[in-house]
Amino acid sequence: MKVVGFCGYSGSGKTTLVEQLVARLRLAGHRVSVVKHAHHDFDIDQPGKDSHRHRAAGAYEVVIASNRRLAKIREYDVEAEPGPHQLIAELSDADWVLVEGFKHADLLKIEIWRAQTGQRVQYPNDPFIVAIATDSPEALPQPTQLPVLDLNDADGVATWLLAQSDRHDYRSPYDADNEAAYGDPARQAPDAEPARGSGSAASRNDPPR
Repeated sequence: MKVVGFCGYSGSGKTTLVEQLVARLRLAGHRVSVVKHAHHDFDIDQPGKDSHRHRAAGAYEVVIASNRRLAKIREYDVEAEPGPHQLIAELSDADWVLVEGFKHADLLKIEIWRAQTGQRVQYPNDPFIVAIATDSPEALPQPTQLPVLDLNDADGVATWLLAQSDRHDYRSPYDADNEAAYGDPARQAPDAEPARGSGSAASRNDPPR
């Protein structure tokens, strides 16, 4: 399974790019899943429906399925903030998992940035960012040796991802052999080139750029 994250501020175009990449990877014959960070009060259920009534009655989890789809809804007893690795562990097998949000996750990520948002960039200080997708490369506030992708060219981004697929092989931190390495890019990718401004490796899986 391959995993890649997409980070960027609200309004930068993350969801649009992820949506386009899902379609293009599907056309290339891949099974694609998405992990999405949401706000606290999101709800995909509908009041009055049986599943909603079961939840309201106190069910911890409700699984609802038909011959077309399946959904599982879990109500936490106390507030929780599951991380991307926990959510990936909930998924069935897929060829690619696209993770939207979770900007500080220890996953290889593409940063989405538009100058017009006026937001700062993340790539100078995040060794897990492996590329930047932008519509304004000339406005990047700091020089970089990272690949700079055209945010408006989803075909080009998909082509780049597929060419880089080996480095996105996912190793779950819940596997005993991998747990100690997470959170430390240098241990996760000992052959990577140094991160910008530090002596640690710049990515987790395979890291020559």
